[in-house]
Amino acid sequence: MTPEAALLRVIHCLDRALASPFKTKAFVRALDVVRSTDPVEIAERARDERLQELDGIGDATASVITEALAGLVPAYLTKVEAESEVPLTDAGAVYRAALRGDCHLHSTWSDGGAEIEAMAMTAIELGHEYMVLTDHSARLTVAHGLNEERLARQLVEIERINDEIAAAGHDFRILTGMEVDILEDGSLDLSDEMLGELDVVVASVHSKLRMDRQPMTERMVMAVASPHVDILGHCTGRMIGKRPESSFDADYVFAACAQFDTAVEINCRPERLDPPRPLIDLAIEYGCWFSIDSDAHATGQLEWQPHGCNRAAEREVPIERIVNTMSRDDLLAWAGA
Repeated sequence: MTPEAALLRVIHCLDRALASPFKTKAFVRALDVVRSTDPVEIAERARDERLQELDGIGDATASVITEALAGLVPAYLTKVEAESEVPLTDAGAVYRAALRGDCHLHSTWSDGGAEIEAMAMTAIELGHEYMVLTDHSARLTVAHGLNEERLARQLVEIERINDEIAAAGHDFRILTGMEVDILEDGSLDLSDEMLGELDVVVASVHSKLRMDRQPMTERMVMAVASPHVDILGHCTGRMIGKRPESSFDADYVFAACAQFDTAVEINCRPERLDPPRPLIDLAIEYGCWFSIDSDAHATGQLEWQPHGCNRAAEREVPIERIVNTMSRDDLLAWAGA
């Protein structure tokens, strides 16, 4: 294992553990230093215990580099591998084995921490046949959301990356998408023309989360009724222990999802785990489609799908109603792409 590979894996595991961003950034900085410094100099400094003289290398990162150069698996990497492992129940494993892709994830084009290529290669390593790249729309400025001009450039970039993936012999494809904001009046933060060019569209509420129950219900129903919307993202907007669930009439919203074939997302982020269990049960009663999505913002977070698989198994979500158990072609046909 090279120092670069060891640092990359530590970063992956820290992201998987949703570790402090300061800790992750320290390893990212060390990785940048390793990549920009002559390997001979890195080896000499490791031998002489002078790595910490380089700006961006601390005690922990120096140990990882030194142990990797010695042909060892760094002790820190072993530790974070074990601590960040995502639990998967026996029942959840049945659902995880059925998944063929991930329909909600982000890249550095919006607020993600990894390039599109890195997200794709990790998805391939996880056994996926596809991933849907769903960076944020422009309204979410804090997440550096994409306007139509940037989205158009991203579509060209995805085509280029897909060509490279195919040339490398992988039966994998990045599908085009966006996590589009549901605006206060229920309209979507992207033109119909641009929405129509995307393979899969996730629609989510990110603003005015404390809106009164009736207008929030109307807002969500309008969005899921759109012919362009395929998945309703993290429907309650909750952040466990930090932000309560939004108030809306789930009967009306899930009835609309069932009527318009809009999937209810089972969001796998550990701080979301959205919808709560009673709402998953209600969506099952209405015969809704579901999508078990990582909502990953880094490569390690692509491994979060077991969180949703465990919950889906616990609530007995019908596997045949989970859209990302479909093949790539069947998913595209279902989404009308």
